[in-house]
Amino acid sequence: MYFVCVSIRVKPEFSEQFIEATLQNARGTRREPGNLRFDVLRREDDQTCFFLYEAYRDKESFARHQETQHYLEWREAVKDWMAEPRLGLRYLPLFYGDSEVS
Repeated sequence: MYFVCVSIRVKPEFSEQFIEATLQNARGTRREPGNLRFDVLRREDDQTCFFLYEAYRDKESFARHQETQHYLEWREAVKDWMAEPRLGLRYLPLFYGDSEVS
């Protein structure tokens, strides 16, 4: 498995447009064969902060995701709505779900 966590802060005037575009991307991502999870979260105390939690079967599945039409359209649509550059971090599993990875 391969995990990607993305922190995003958007300009307040673009929050609703960002949500719409991001949910469209999330729905497309969930249809990808290599995607296991795509959660879109909004911070409770700051409505301009979002967090994307993505899980893929493997690193290659994530690489394929970054070539999809829905991802490329999302990236282009939201680029000017960011209040600061988004922070995407990639993780390998140690302990997740109901099992420990050895």
